[in-house]
Amino acid sequence: MRATKRQTVAKRLNPLDWTFLAGESGDTMMQVGALMPFSPPPDADPSLLRDLMDEVRETARAYAPWNLKLKHPNWLASPLQGWVEDDDFDVEYHIRRSALPSPGDERELGILVSRLHSHRLDFHRPPWEVHFIEGLEGGRFAIYFKVHHALVDGYTGIRLLSNSLSTSRKDRETPMFFSIPPKPREPRAPKSDDDKAAKTPTLEALLALAREQIGTSRTITKVVSQTVMGAWKPEKALDPALKAPMQAPKSILNQKIGRNRRFATQQFPLETLKAVAKQHGGTLNDLVLALCAGALRRLLLELGSLPKEPLTAMLPVNVRPKDDPGGGNAVGAIIASLATDIADPQARFAAIIASTNAAKAQLQGMTRNGIMQYGAVLMAPLLLSQVPGAAGRLRPAFNLVISNVPGPSKPLYFRGFLLDAYYPLSIPLAGYGLNITVVSYVDQLNFGFIGCRDGLPHLQRLAVYAKAALEDLA
Repeated sequence: MRATKRQTVAKRLNPLDWTFLAGESGDTMMQVGALMPFSPPPDADPSLLRDLMDEVRETARAYAPWNLKLKHPNWLASPLQGWVEDDDFDVEYHIRRSALPSPGDERELGILVSRLHSHRLDFHRPPWEVHFIEGLEGGRFAIYFKVHHALVDGYTGIRLLSNSLSTSRKDRETPMFFSIPPKPREPRAPKSDDDKAAKTPTLEALLALAREQIGTSRTITKVVSQTVMGAWKPEKALDPALKAPMQAPKSILNQKIGRNRRFATQQFPLETLKAVAKQHGGTLNDLVLALCAGALRRLLLELGSLPKEPLTAMLPVNVRPKDDPGGGNAVGAIIASLATDIADPQARFAAIIASTNAAKAQLQGMTRNGIMQYGAVLMAPLLLSQVPGAAGRLRPAFNLVISNVPGPSKPLYFRGFLLDAYYPLSIPLAGYGLNITVVSYVDQLNFGFIGCRDGLPHLQRLAVYAKAALEDLA
């Protein structure tokens, strides 16, 4: 009998990574993705994708994190879970070529991507896939990419993909992202006695750390009190502008979900958004929430399903330093009101600004770890909706997730083809059937609406109504 080869864990999972694996189910697939359409150069090679697939077969080498698979693929929530290198990496499984009936339009592309995002990843392999989609009008093609959230978060995914594209149209030898070796780390210089002494915590530093922990504990205690009071009597919450878990109303967004997805996109000029946000005394993030709120209010009114209480949104907060290389998950969270109970667009926007200001005030003075602890407390009630039969019956922790991820600031190219847009796809959860993520790219802000196909009809209207919401405020 041949002995089973023992695999050494190449990378440990942090608690948040493990949570994304534990949340995986047949209907809740914890995978994120991106749709990237490209326009051809004047001298475009019509056989590019065919030649690219030949090249991919010849270049089967993959580097971390793209060569990592789970050590225990049949027991995702194993406490011994970790990432190991895939010694039998099969590049043809991960890179695929598809085509739309030519000439394909944006609607047909959206339908195909909706279906591709509805399929679960194979955990016996590195959990990611890339689909080259040809047949779009004008010689264009698109790349659809998806990866499990436990392997990389949105910040890391965008950074790694962007680094694999070129800033020059003349570059026709851009390597595939998975075959780019990681940059070698410079060896650390031996620590001197002075360095060691400088890093020894002083009494003053220990006292400062203790004060910070006490402040974080007080903030968490406040939000727990707000949660308990808001869950039973929202009108008696400690601070009307500060939203906590369990203060969200029941809605059609918070029902049991199925496996199939709908996907819609929208694009806005960044300068226009910034000007409107400034005009009303808010930030770009505030305006993103206002556009989502206006679109949701209009759609739910049409469906006769608008709650009397305002919808609330959970907003992930990136806590990585600017020079962080990425990998895994490092996020906090806040919860804000969408003020969907207010009919006037300007008054609604003002209420959203007040809510986000109150939420951000809770993070003042916290360290990176403190923000992550606080975010974990805000997201903890989310687990209640994952209990079988609970979705739609209990008051939700919040109504939906809205994320804003910074993207590339310069035009990018792949083998001479210009990247037109970067549309993100995220995760509808059990009891949370809609997710909205936005990514900036050069001078545009790209919205990706992803929802449960069965529970949320007319998702495309949200994209249209978001544009109308901007017109109302402008």
